[in-house]
Amino acid sequence: MEIADTGTDPGTDFQVPASGDARMTWEYDLRDERLMALYQRGKDRQWDAATRIPWELEVDRANPLGQPEELIPIHGSRTWERFGHDRKFVADLFLHTTAWQFSQFLHGEQGALVCASRIVETVPDLESKFYASTQVVDEARHLEAYNRFVQEKLGLMYPINPALRELLEQTLADSRWDMPYLGMQVLIEGLALAAFGLLRDATAGGAAPLPHALLAYVMQDEARHVAFGRLALRQLYAELSSAERKDRQEFVIEGSRLLFRRFRGDEMWQALGLDHADCVTAIENSPSMKAFRSLLFSRVVPALRDIGLWGEPVAAAYEKLGVIEYAKYDLDTLMARDEDMAQAAEREQRELTVRQAQVAETIAIGAAPDPGGADSS
Repeated sequence: MEIADTGTDPGTDFQVPASGDARMTWEYDLRDERLMALYQRGKDRQWDAATRIPWELEVDRANPLGQPEELIPIHGSRTWERFGHDRKFVADLFLHTTAWQFSQFLHGEQGALVCASRIVETVPDLESKFYASTQVVDEARHLEAYNRFVQEKLGLMYPINPALRELLEQTLADSRWDMPYLGMQVLIEGLALAAFGLLRDATAGGAAPLPHALLAYVMQDEARHVAFGRLALRQLYAELSSAERKDRQEFVIEGSRLLFRRFRGDEMWQALGLDHADCVTAIENSPSMKAFRSLLFSRVVPALRDIGLWGEPVAAAYEKLGVIEYAKYDLDTLMARDEDMAQAAEREQRELTVRQAQVAETIAIGAAPDPGGADSS
């Protein structure tokens, strides 16, 4: 598999010193019925990435997500006007933008795996340890699935984006037990959910059935993870002092700025040898990219409001980012739609399997010897 040359060496290891206390409890009375219900749902909805995703389907490396050219981030730029008539150039852009997106999903899932493991270790209550243990399995499965998609179907991987790497480091280096929840469950996974959803919807209707199924199934799990973060943090943050709340709001603001910058795709333009300044300017001014980056916060903003971290500093920062409108979104409605889309993807996969069997049967019948042929005359 090819590793994109971004001009920097990210190394093969990412080490963050462990911090915070490992906590165990000898109190076994389980009182939080909501978390236990979420834990049961997490157990009931485990799935196997090797068998549930239709890996036998082909993916067109020249356009892996079946997208129109207008959705290429630098469409309409000077660089596009210069090279856009070249079909190989367009195919390379489709491959690299998809590989960059899914590589960051892959790296984020490894970060989520480590954060979920940290939550099991540091969270004080048993109900949260129970649920977080199911999330560890979920994240390992997502890591497996994205890795297989990037390696086998795309054949091109990008190193971790510096902004994502920095936020992961900040999240994991903090000794307070609630910070992996806030950094991963609310910020990184909230943003990922929105990105997954945009690509899931763009690949619906047969445009790209394999990545569509992959995204839909992962989102079914991620919706539970965000719900877990909301349940765990809501009560804790209601009891914070003003100084403690301000500290976490500052973490959210800086993390959101990092994530907002992450989608400029600087590494892609370096790897492709394109005019970096022109590409970044095109992305900053593109109406479709502005809408895309804004929609990425459609899960994060209502989650912050829900857990009690919304306030004037956060609202002002999100006003500058142009995402303040999502404060009125309802997370429960969005997550119910995620569940519906996953079930629809599974129905489509079953129907495709039936159709393939019918086609194979028809071909077999057509290839069988004719009992009324020449030998019977």
